[in-house]
Amino acid sequence: MRKNITTLALLAMALVMVLSACGTPATTVAPATAVPATSVPATAVPPTAVPPTVTPQPFIFGMLLVGAKNDNGWSQATYDGGMYVEQKIPGSQMLYLENVYSGSPSYPGQTASQLADQLVAQGAKLIFFNSDDMKDEALKFANANPTVYVIGVSDDWTWKDGQNYTASANQVDIMARMEYMKMIAGCAAALTTQTGKIGFLGPLINAETRRLASSAFLGAQYCWTNVLGKNAADLTFTVTWIGFWFNIPGFTSDPTQVADNFYNTGYDVVISGIDTTEALVEAEKAKAAGNPVWALAYDYQSNCNVAPDICLGVPYFNWGPAFLTTVKTAIDGTWAENFQWNSPDWTNINNLDTSAVGFNKGAGLSADNSTKLDAFIAQLAGGLNLWTGPINLQDKTVYLTAGTVATDQQIWYLPQLLEGMQGDSVPAQ
Repeated sequence: MRKNITTLALLAMALVMVLSACGTPATTVAPATAVPATSVPATAVPPTAVPPTVTPQPFIFGMLLVGAKNDNGWSQATYDGGMYVEQKIPGSQMLYLENVYSGSPSYPGQTASQLADQLVAQGAKLIFFNSDDMKDEALKFANANPTVYVIGVSDDWTWKDGQNYTASANQVDIMARMEYMKMIAGCAAALTTQTGKIGFLGPLINAETRRLASSAFLGAQYCWTNVLGKNAADLTFTVTWIGFWFNIPGFTSDPTQVADNFYNTGYDVVISGIDTTEALVEAEKAKAAGNPVWALAYDYQSNCNVAPDICLGVPYFNWGPAFLTTVKTAIDGTWAENFQWNSPDWTNINNLDTSAVGFNKGAGLSADNSTKLDAFIAQLAGGLNLWTGPINLQDKTVYLTAGTVATDQQIWYLPQLLEGMQGDSVPAQ
């Protein structure tokens, strides 16, 4: 019996072996841990496992420009500051309107605050008012629109230590310390002039324009006396105002005529303080006619390109870094009312990512004077402060006693031009 069972078992085993040899071979599956995660193709992930794509909402901001975006001046500099924000913040978008000023024929009967409302209607969450001509309108708009951010370029409403402080939680005011660059411009003018007569082509008269013209005078006076060793009494520095930031026929004096008058009466260097380029254009014409003259541009970094051979340089605004930093606070929720009066980056005043203002030399500046100017810039970077007494106002009132350094308020709210300057300190009545 045991033998029969054994025989049957052997026959069964043989049958299994035959069947196995005739069937499909088994698949070997490697352990899951042996498969690298990177070897799993993306298509192997079920569609339902892919998180939904979230498209960030664009941050739209608006800018009201007092002039044209390509004016080679103030408005182009601020427009470029807005473009800098667009480039640095993905998804941001700038809307803008040009030639926004009181009585502008471009917007009859409309105020800057009403134009700002139009930009908000198009999605703007922040509005730049780029001129002090819109100063009152900026504050009015901020108060009427507490959920919209406002940046007043050159305003002082949010300066708690200023004369005009008005609480405005959704507003920031930004200005740059152009005074230093105007000192550099004044120095370049003094180093270059052959007649000792420097003209300053001024816009309208207010505290800002007084302090900038006066800063240019301080720079000229310093380099005339301390660098060239000449007598201060032999330097003439005259300011002529046209009445606005640029020419408005029938309203302002013609800046072309003002510049020509300087060049035709012995002034061989004119420093521009207006938003447009008449000082350079007329200097180039005068030089072509055989009159050796020069000019300094203003506001926009590439301005010397208008007339490179006669341009001594351009003190310019670089709004990008301050605009970018402030817009980011609106986006990330850290916005707070504040006043900014931003300084140059003295390690490199022409660093467009760090310096609020800069000075580009022009081809009209001689190599020797360029070297002297570099030394003066190094002195400023090292702490030289020309707003140090003794300084008198134009009417000979003592403003700063000997050794006294001006406060920010004394510079910002300068009430007159300085002693030694010619020209009006206040608008004609």
